[in-house]
Amino acid sequence: MVSKSTLQKESSANDTVSARWNNVVKRRSFLQNLGVIGAAIPAGALLAAPGKSDSGGITKGDADILRFLAAAELIESDLWQQYNELGGVHGGNPAYILALQNLDGDMPQYITDNTDDEISHAAFLNAYLASRGAAPVNLDKFRTLPSTIATGAKPKGRLTNLMNLKVDTSWYTRYRSTENPDLGATFPQAVTIVNEPAIPLSDADTPPGQPQPVPPATPQEMRMQAIANTASFHFAMIEQGGSSLYASMCLKVTSLEALRIVVSIGGVEVNHFAVWHDKAGNAVNQPLAGVTDPETGVTFPDLNANPMKELYQTNLIFPEPTDFISEEGLPPCSVIRPTLTANAGAVAAVKALTDNQLFQGQSSEFFQAVMALATAADAAQRGKD
Repeated sequence: MVSKSTLQKESSANDTVSARWNNVVKRRSFLQNLGVIGAAIPAGALLAAPGKSDSGGITKGDADILRFLAAAELIESDLWQQYNELGGVHGGNPAYILALQNLDGDMPQYITDNTDDEISHAAFLNAYLASRGAAPVNLDKFRTLPSTIATGAKPKGRLTNLMNLKVDTSWYTRYRSTENPDLGATFPQAVTIVNEPAIPLSDADTPPGQPQPVPPATPQEMRMQAIANTASFHFAMIEQGGSSLYASMCLKVTSLEALRIVVSIGGVEVNHFAVWHDKAGNAVNQPLAGVTDPETGVTFPDLNANPMKELYQTNLIFPEPTDFISEEGLPPCSVIRPTLTANAGAVAAVKALTDNQLFQGQSSEFFQAVMALATAADAAQRGKD
């Protein structure tokens, strides 16, 4: 068993990103932000009429929850489409595909399927909202970030930036620990990934036609493998966040139909996380372990050689039983964690993605819009409105 004393605090977020986030949080209250968000989604979307019964409409709280989840799925779809263009079944960057396949031969298929899933989630949630007389979410005006210029990428505007990530890898140690973040525990990073791309930046940096042997031999091969390794940890980070988010939102919905939607989509997020958790371990296990990006210095060590074996062993992919519910005397239980609003809710999700540098280059209006949606979702209460 790993005690709390063995768990170290996570490092502070990137100063620039934190400053942007703090600016958004300190601006105006949620109600004052309604006028700002109105430009991002159809008029009146957040000023819904009083709640209606399950027979015809949807409560305001349920609409707020589903609306934020739709926005989250649009964001997820955007990042997964970038991965799919380069490394999916029909991906256009051969060297990137080879580097991903060094982690698992089926990586292109998994990437394509994950992409399709997120697109389906966003489409369904928006269609359901519209069918119940609630406004759907449209983030198209914020698709302003540039694509990579590497072979395979489509020249189009993006919501997200995968070219300079700070990947939180504490999920890896969290799910191997017997401690629970909802009870105050914090966890060390499994791998330090800071200012690292998760997709190729250019053909000059990582030629698309180069081989990708194991282990990589040349600086450009090492660079490409480090980029693919970063993607594998990012895949899992994104999907474990979705697993916690949906579990948190389940506790707030009012109607059984909305609960069915949130539980059913949330289960798919958990399934995604389980797959990517397993694949990320291959980046820090022999024979790939030890790859260092020659440009950034980001290193993927052999985690099986770490003396704190219980926190790092790569094949321990099932959630370790953990403390759950605060009453004394209850035994440990294997659960999704965190699930409390403060740690797993909508605002927490936006902050985590912001700290991840996923939105680097986005406008203040984007942050205000997404923050307003998140605040509304977190404010929803079961049985209210």
